[in-house]
Amino acid sequence: MIENSEGAVIAISSHVMRGTVGNRAIVFALETLGFATWAVPTVVLPWHPGHGRATRLGFDPEGFAAALSELAASPWRNEVRAVISGYLADARQAEAIAALVTALKADNPELLYLCDPVMGDERGLYVPMETADAIRDLLLPLADIATPNRFELAHLAGTTIADNSAAIAAALALGPAEVVVTSAHSMLKDGVATLFVDARQALLAEHPRLDNAPNGLGDLFSALFAAAVLSGKPRPEALEVATAAVYEALVRAVRTGSDELELERAPESLRAPMAKVGLRQLMHPARRRKRS
Repeated sequence: MIENSEGAVIAISSHVMRGTVGNRAIVFALETLGFATWAVPTVVLPWHPGHGRATRLGFDPEGFAAALSELAASPWRNEVRAVISGYLADARQAEAIAALVTALKADNPELLYLCDPVMGDERGLYVPMETADAIRDLLLPLADIATPNRFELAHLAGTTIADNSAAIAAALALGPAEVVVTSAHSMLKDGVATLFVDARQALLAEHPRLDNAPNGLGDLFSALFAAAVLSGKPRPEALEVATAAVYEALVRAVRTGSDELELERAPESLRAPMAKVGLRQLMHPARRRKRS
């Protein structure tokens, strides 16, 4: 079970009017788990663009930066324990987020910043290269935790990720102290894996693959993993509980044939998921050095 202690989280990502992607997934998960959440939309859309044409309601970069500057200087800033950033609609938003995180960390060096570098998937980049570069150059250096998918990790590292050994090496070179790679290479037949890497360990959480998965799983995982970390859970447990909750939400959506995650139907799954996921430890370069 994930339990909250005092504190707020600033969640920065896209907002959809219908559906459970971006900040709709992040904010729902965090608030369900008891975290006060300051929601910052980077863009507003009627639904995920994968469903069809979706008009983008944007924010001018100067106004976006001014609003985040006001958050950073607000009298309530000492409430903030963490910042999560996801989809960016404009490269200049990265500058504003970097300034926010820098200011908050100056006041509170223990503040947690999780960067989900949302930029693409196996089909390629779906943000402009300028935005991808801004995430790499401005946000990742500030991040305590990054949660790229396998394509995003390969793009950021400038290499191919042919296996989990390559993923571990790329994660260690990425910059943040902790990297969680979604869509890692599963060791199960027809499996899905999430890989956690830090300076000491590499852990793989796995569950069966399901077809017709709705969008929003990566957003949900980032929120749940951050919540588990903020609640003081050891990293293996944080990885396991976040993966199990995401898998449980996925199973429910696929069984009902929903085109969106239906988090509101079973919020208890986010608090105490019953789904079982496999957890295994992989060979880490630090362990190889100790053996030699």
